[in-house]
Amino acid sequence: MANSYFQFKQFKITQDRCAMKVGTDGVLLGAWAPLKKSCKVLDIGTGTGLVALMLAQRCSSACIEAIDIDESAVAQARENVADSPWPERVDVCQMDVNNAPQTWKETFDCIVSNPPYFVDSLKCPDKSRMVARHTAELDFPALAKSASFLLNEEGMFSVVLPADAYTSFVSSCLREGLHLQRVLWVHTKPDIPAKRVLMTFVKQAVDETEQEHLTVEVSRHVYSPEYVSLLKDFYLKL
Repeated sequence: MANSYFQFKQFKITQDRCAMKVGTDGVLLGAWAPLKKSCKVLDIGTGTGLVALMLAQRCSSACIEAIDIDESAVAQARENVADSPWPERVDVCQMDVNNAPQTWKETFDCIVSNPPYFVDSLKCPDKSRMVARHTAELDFPALAKSASFLLNEEGMFSVVLPADAYTSFVSSCLREGLHLQRVLWVHTKPDIPAKRVLMTFVKQAVDETEQEHLTVEVSRHVYSPEYVSLLKDFYLKL
């Protein structure tokens, strides 16, 4: 059974009522996604509010909108934000981003998402967990379309996905005028193919995509220097 909360250096994430718990995917996205000073940020599918709070910690002038379709997740994220050092800079609301092109007038400097990605796998009997994990409610083309609509001309859109979703998601983004600027391939161990990929897209054409690799562990329970450097401001034991 997952713990009811996860303690970070500057904030705590309570997760007893949220379908998707704190995981490496969200933590990597929150630490890696590029930010601009005094930026306006949108976190699509915020869940517990983890990524939104990490971004609030990283940028003292960022104002963050955190949205989720699930009522329980929104309630939990609001509690986590209220208990954090930055409640005045993170606003959590229940919203289906698929409706954004019809209802939202504003645009954002930075958009982040740890989206559902189990396209073909067996559906989970828990409806909240299924929505959080599967693309039935937010498929890749829909996410790319919403991100392109909500991103300003100089903005950046960052996601984390399984490595095998890379080609499909890049294609969806290209169709919406989003160009791949930066990629981080995440390997759990040395010499093992990447399990996750983090990507940043922009609206301007890109001459050459920046490609990076990150290994999580160099041996059992021994984290790589790069992993420690990326996450040391958040994890208690790094």
